Amino acid sequence: MTEGNPVSLILLFSVPMLIGNLFQQVYNLVDSVIVGQYVGADALGAIGATNSVTFLFFALCNGIGSGGGIITSQYFGKKDEKAVKSCIVNTGYIMLVFPLMVGIVAFILSGSILRMLDTPAEIMSDALGYLKIMCVGIVFVSLYNYASSMLRALGDSKTPLYFLVFSCLLNTGLDLLFVCVFNMSVRGAGIATVISQFVSGITCLIYAVRKNSYFKFTRENMRFNKHITVSVLKLGVPLSLQFSLIAISCMALQKVVNSYGKVTVSAFSATSRIEQIIHQPYQTLGAALSTFTGQNYGAKKMDRVKEGYRKSVLIMVIFSVIMLPVMQLVSESLVRLFVDDEPVITMGAKALRITSLFYVMLGFIYVVRGVLNGLGDSIFALINGIVEVIGRFVVPVMLVGIPFIGVWGIWWSVGIVWSMAGITAVMRYFAYRKKIMAIS
Repeated sequence: MTEGNPVSLILLFSVPMLIGNLFQQVYNLVDSVIVGQYVGADALGAIGATNSVTFLFFALCNGIGSGGGIITSQYFGKKDEKAVKSCIVNTGYIMLVFPLMVGIVAFILSGSILRMLDTPAEIMSDALGYLKIMCVGIVFVSLYNYASSMLRALGDSKTPLYFLVFSCLLNTGLDLLFVCVFNMSVRGAGIATVISQFVSGITCLIYAVRKNSYFKFTRENMRFNKHITVSVLKLGVPLSLQFSLIAISCMALQKVVNSYGKVTVSAFSATSRIEQIIHQPYQTLGAALSTFTGQNYGAKKMDRVKEGYRKSVLIMVIFSVIMLPVMQLVSESLVRLFVDDEPVITMGAKALRITSLFYVMLGFIYVVRGVLNGLGDSIFALINGIVEVIGRFVVPVMLVGIPFIGVWGIWWSVGIVWSMAGITAVMRYFAYRKKIMAIS
C-alpha cells in the first residue's frame, strides 16, 4: 500500500473486507431472522436484549487484536520481517490468555448484568441462555479476529473472507437444524453461532500458519518481546477501552429501551441488526484506511496518508447520500425480514427513517478513527469512547422525557450521539494534523 493510487488500493483492499464483514454480520442476522420468524417476537427480543452485553465482552478482546494488527502493519511498511513475526507471536500470546479470562468472568456475571439492565421478565430466561452460550464463544471470536487482523496487516484481506463465507453458510445450516428441526429455540441459535465461530477461527489460523511465510517462526521469533508487547498494549488497551466504553453506553441505552416493554425491545433489536449492516461499509473503509495509514506511516510517506484521508471522506459522503433515500423508502420491508408483528414493524420502520438522517456523521467516526489508529494515536480512542458514553447516558434520558418525542427519543439519541462522536473525531484530526505536518 506504499505504492500506487491510494483510492484504488483502499477500495480494492476494502472489498474483500466488506464482503467478509457482511458475512460476519450474517451470524447474528441469521439467528435473529430464523428465531424471529420461526419462534416469535419475544425470542427476537431475547437475542436483541443481549446485543450490548456481548458487544462489551467482545470489545474487551478485539481491541487488543486491532492494536496488534496496526503495529504489525507499521513494521510491515518498514520491511522489518523480524519485528513483524515477533509482533504476530506476542499479540498471539495476549490473545490466548485475555479472551479466556474475559469469557469466564462474563459467564459468571451474565445474569446479574441482564437484571441490572431491567430485561423484561418475559424474555429473561431465553436472553440469559443465549448470553451464556455467547460467553463460551468469546474465545473463538477472538481467535478469528486475531488471525484476520494479522493477515490484513500484511495486505491480505482475501484469505479471512474465504473461511468466513464457509462458516457463515455452516451457521445458517446449523441454525435451521437446531431451531427448526430440533426446536431448541434461542439456545439452538446460540450453539450454532459458537460452532461456526470456532470453525472460522481455527481454519483461518491453520491456513495462515501453513501458507503465509510471516507465520513460519523460528525459536527466536517465539520469544517474548517486551518492547513489542508494550507497543501492542499501548495501542490495543485504549482501543479495548474505547470499544468497551461504547458498549457500556449501548447498555445504558438498552436499559432505556427495556423500560418501554417487549414491543420496543423487539423493534430496537431489529433496527440494531439492520444498522449493523449499515455500519459495515464505513467500518471496512476505516479498517482499510488504518492499514493504508499504518504502512505508509512506517514508510514515512505522509503525503499519501493525507491523500488517503481526503479521498476516503469523499467516498464516505457519496455512500451516505445514496443510502439516505434508500432507507427512507425500504425501511418497513427491512424490518419485516426479522419479524411478522405489525406494531414492531411500524415502530422499527419509523426508527430507521430517523437514524438514516445521521449516516454522514457515522461515516466521519470510522474514517477519522482509521487514520488516527494507523498513526498510533491511542488518545483519540479514549476521547471517542468517553464522548459516546456521555452521549448515551444523557441524551436518551433527556429526549424520552420530552412529551412530544417520547419513545422516539431512543432513536433520535442514536443519531445525535453519532453526530457528537463524528464532530469530536474531525476536531481531533485537525488538532493531530500538526504532528502529521511535522513528520512530513
